[in-house]
Amino acid sequence: MNPDNLTEAVTKAISQAQQIAVTRKQQNITVAHLFKFLVQPGELARQIYSDLGLKLADVDQELDDEIDKIATVEGSNISYGQALSSNLYELLQNAEQIKNEFGDQYIAVDTLTIAVMQLRGDDFTDYLSHQGITEQKVRNVVEKIRSGQKVTSKNQEDNYQSLEKYGTDLVKAARENKLGPIIGRDEEILDVIRILSRKTKNNPVLIGAPGVGKTAVVEGLALRIASNDVPENLKNKTIFQLDMGALIAGAKYRGEFEERLQAVLKEVKKAEGQIIMFIDEIHNIVGAGKAEGSMDAGNILKPMLARGELHLIGATTIDEYRKYMEKDKALERRFQRVLVNEPSVEDTITILRGLSEGLEIHHGVRIHDNALVAAAKLSDRYITDRNLPDKAIDLVDEASAEIRVEMNSSPTELDQSNRQLMRLEVEEAALKQETDEASKKRLKEVQSELANIKERVNGLNARWKQEKDAIKKIGAKKKQLDQAKNDLKQAENDYDLNKAAVLQHGTIPDLQKELHQLETNDQHADWLVSESVTADEIAKVVSRETGIPVTKLVEGERQKLLHLADNLHKRVIGQNEAVTAVSDAVIRLTGRASGSQSPIRLISVPGTNRGRKNRTGKGVSRRPV
Repeated sequence: MNPDNLTEAVTKAISQAQQIAVTRKQQNITVAHLFKFLVQPGELARQIYSDLGLKLADVDQELDDEIDKIATVEGSNISYGQALSSNLYELLQNAEQIKNEFGDQYIAVDTLTIAVMQLRGDDFTDYLSHQGITEQKVRNVVEKIRSGQKVTSKNQEDNYQSLEKYGTDLVKAARENKLGPIIGRDEEILDVIRILSRKTKNNPVLIGAPGVGKTAVVEGLALRIASNDVPENLKNKTIFQLDMGALIAGAKYRGEFEERLQAVLKEVKKAEGQIIMFIDEIHNIVGAGKAEGSMDAGNILKPMLARGELHLIGATTIDEYRKYMEKDKALERRFQRVLVNEPSVEDTITILRGLSEGLEIHHGVRIHDNALVAAAKLSDRYITDRNLPDKAIDLVDEASAEIRVEMNSSPTELDQSNRQLMRLEVEEAALKQETDEASKKRLKEVQSELANIKERVNGLNARWKQEKDAIKKIGAKKKQLDQAKNDLKQAENDYDLNKAAVLQHGTIPDLQKELHQLETNDQHADWLVSESVTADEIAKVVSRETGIPVTKLVEGERQKLLHLADNLHKRVIGQNEAVTAVSDAVIRLTGRASGSQSPIRLISVPGTNRGRKNRTGKGVSRRPV
C-alpha cells in the first residue's frame, strides 16, 4: 500500500495503531487497532457511526475488547507492530477499489468505513452487522456527508460539512430559543433587510463601537426569519455565523486554509442563495490565512461577492473599518455600511427591561426595576471606557451573580451564630479540665449559653432551608412559565392553533397566577437571604470597578449639589468665602443645558501661594456631580 494514496487522517490513524501494537507487544496491526483511533471524539468515522444510530460508548468498548483478545508475544528478536494483519490488508485493498469507484485521489476515513463492511470473518465487521449496519446504509451516510465532493486533497476530511464545522446556524438557534430577545434595534434590522433585498451591493456591514450591539442586530434578523417576520425574499433563509478563528486554526500546510474556505463557499453556492453568511470582526478577512504564494480570505471572497453568489453580513468597529476595509477599495465597494450607534440611557433601560426576565431565570433572583435604571445611569456616568448597553448589562449580570452566590452561602446571621457556638464549645472543653470553683461556675454559664446558641442555630438552619426551598419553587415556576412562552412561539410558527390556544388561554395564565401566589405568600422583608437585586447592589458593583464610594454613587444629584458647600467646608478650613463662591459656580454651571453647544465648565481659583487652591479643587472633584 502506497502511503501517498492515503489522506493525512488515515496516515495518522495507522501510525497511532502501530504505536498501540508496539506498546502491547502485539506483532500485527489489526482492523481493531486502526478503528480504535478512527472513532476517537471529533473524528469523521465517529460522526458516521453516530449518524447510523450506534451507541458510541459500545463501539469503543467493542474495539477495546477486540484489542485485549489479541495475543501478546514475548521475545528478544520479535518486531512489534511492523506487519499488517490479513484483514487489515484486505481492508486497504477494498478501500483502494472504492476510491477508484468514487473517482477520489486518496483513501479517506469515510472510504474505510465502507470498506470494513466488505470484510468476512472480522470481529468488528461482525459486530457492526449484528447492530443492523449494512454497507448500503454506510454509503448513504457517506454520500450525505460528502454532498457530492470528491477526495482531492490529503486534508479532505476537514472539508466535509464545513458550514456546520466552522459556523453556527443562527436561525436554528433562534428556533430552539437559544437567542435572547433583541430590543431597540428595529431601525438597524430594517436597514439590513433593505440592503439584503437589493440587486447590487446587497452585503451590509455593521459599523459601531464595541459593545453597542452589532451582533445583536444580526441575531434580531435571525429571530425575525425564524418567526417569518421578513419579506418573501428572505423567508426560509439561514444565517451562518462563520468562525474565522476555527477556519484558520490548525491549517499547517500551504493552501490548507484556502481549501477550508473554498469548501465553505461551495456549500454556500450550492444552497443557491438560501444561506446568508455573517462574519463578526470582518476586518480580519483582510490578510487572513495569507502566506507566501497564497491569497487572503478577502481576495477569495471578492469574485463571489461580485457575481452575487454570496450574501454576506459583516460587523466591525469604525477604527478597524478605516484601517483595513477602506484600504481595499475593491472589497469595500461590495458592502453597504449600516451605522450602529450607542443607545441612549433611556433606550438602554428599555433593553434591560426586556432582558431582565432571562437574567432572573438564569440566576434565580428577582431584579427590581430601580436596579435596571441604576445600571443604565451609573454605567453611563462612571464607566467611561466601555459602551452602552454592554456595560449596563454586565452590571446587572454581575450583581445578579453576586446575589446568587450569597443565596447559596451561609447567611451572615447564621455564620456568626456558628462561630459563637464553636468558640463556646472550645471554651467548654477547656473548662472541663479545670477543678477550681470559678471554672466550674463559668462552665455552667457556658453550657447554658451553648444550649441557647444551639437552639438558635437549629432554628436558623430550619428557617434558611425553608427560605431556600421557597426560592427554588419560585425559580422552577419561572422556568416553567418561560418554557410555556417558548412553546407558544413555536406553536404560532408551526400554525398549531389548538396548541397555541391552550397555552395562551390556559397554561400560561395558570402559571402566572401560581407564580404570583408564590411570590405573594412569602414575606421577603425578614428573610435571612436576599433574592432581590436592587439599586444598592448595582452601586456596589460600580464602586468596586471605579473605586468611588457607594454612598456617593447612591446619593442623588440634587443632594450632592445641596451638600457640596458643607462638604467643602469640612475639607478646606478658613476659606469660607472661596468655598461658597466655588460651590455657587458649580451649581450655576450644572444647571445650564448640556449638549454640544454648552460652554466648557471651567472654574478659575486665583490666590496666593499655599492658599489651599489645590485642596479646594480636589474637594470639588471628590464630590462627583
